[in-house]
Amino acid sequence: MDTAEAERTGPEGPAYRERRAGRTLALRTAALLLAGVSVVVVCRAADTDGITPVPQLLAFLPWLLAPTGLALLLALFARWRTGLVWGVALLGCVAWFTEPYGRAADPAGGPVAELRVMTSNVEFGRGTDSLIDAMRQRRPDILFVEECEYGCSRALRDAFGGSGGVYPYREAVEGAGSDGSVVMSRFPLKGSAGVRGTMGMPGAVADVRGHAVRVQLAHPMPPLPGQLDVWRRELGELRDYAAASREPTVLAGDFNASQDHAAFRRLLDTGLRDGARLAGSPRTPSWPAGTTPEFGAQIDHVLVSPDFSAARAAFLRIDGSDHRALVVDLTLHRRG
Repeated sequence: MDTAEAERTGPEGPAYRERRAGRTLALRTAALLLAGVSVVVVCRAADTDGITPVPQLLAFLPWLLAPTGLALLLALFARWRTGLVWGVALLGCVAWFTEPYGRAADPAGGPVAELRVMTSNVEFGRGTDSLIDAMRQRRPDILFVEECEYGCSRALRDAFGGSGGVYPYREAVEGAGSDGSVVMSRFPLKGSAGVRGTMGMPGAVADVRGHAVRVQLAHPMPPLPGQLDVWRRELGELRDYAAASREPTVLAGDFNASQDHAAFRRLLDTGLRDGARLAGSPRTPSWPAGTTPEFGAQIDHVLVSPDFSAARAAFLRIDGSDHRALVVDLTLHRRG
C-alpha cells in the first residue's frame, strides 16, 4: 500500500470517516426501529392497547417482522452486537404473538343445523352493487352489512326483501354514511335491543330450524387518535353482550380490531371463538382491501359461541369497499 492510499483509508482518512459515518447511521436507524417495535411488543405482552400510535400498529403486528429484520441487517452492518441480540429476541417475540389467540376445540354435541354467515362493510354504501352480486353467488343464510346507508338499505330490500323475497326477515338501524347497518336472514328474526354504539349495531334472535340463535352485528368506532376511549368502550359493550349470552350466539361485523388488540381478546375471553380461525384462516387480512391479501389486518370477524364449529371461510373482494367480505360456513351443535 502506498503512502497516499494509507492516508485515505487510515483512521484520519476520508474513506475511513465515510465508513464510520455509515455505520453510525446504520446503528441509529436500527436502534430507532428496534425501539419502536419494542414498544408495540411490550404493550402486546402487557395485555394493553396503550396510546396512539400503538393501537394502530398492533393491528399490523405480524408485519412488524419486516422492520425488525431490517434492523437486524443494519445492526450487522454496524457491527452492533447488542442490536443483534435485541433484534433476534424481538423477532422471536413477534413470531410468538402471531400465533392464533383463544380456544379452538370442537363442540362435544352432535350437529343440529348448518348455516352460512356473511359480513360485509360496504364503505358508506359504495360496495352495495358488488355485495348484491356476491350474495347471489354465495347465498348466505344470515347477512350482516355495516356502513349500509339509506340507499344501500333500500337496494338490499328491493333485491332480496319483502314477504316473498330470499331474505324476508331483517333488522336494521337506518342511518346516513357509516351509521346505518342491516341484518338480513332467511330464518325468522325476533328483534332485540342490539348494542349501543356510535354507529348502528342491530341485534335479533334467529329461529334456525327450531333453535334460537342470538345474532348481533358489530361495528364499534375505529381506534382513531382522540377516539380510543370510544373504541374501548364500544368493544366493552360488545363484550358485555357476549358475556351475558346464555344461548348460541353469532356476533359478526367490522370490529375495527384484530386478535392483537387487548380489547378484542377480552371479547374472546367470554368464550366466543373466531370462525375464520376455526376454519383455518386466523390471519387472512380483510382490510384495507387495496393491499390484501399481501398486506393488511383481519378486523372483520364472525365470532361464535362454543356451540358452533366452522368448516370453511372465504374472504371476498367487494368493489367499491375498503373491506373484504367474510363468509363462514357454520354448524350448530347440540349442547353436551
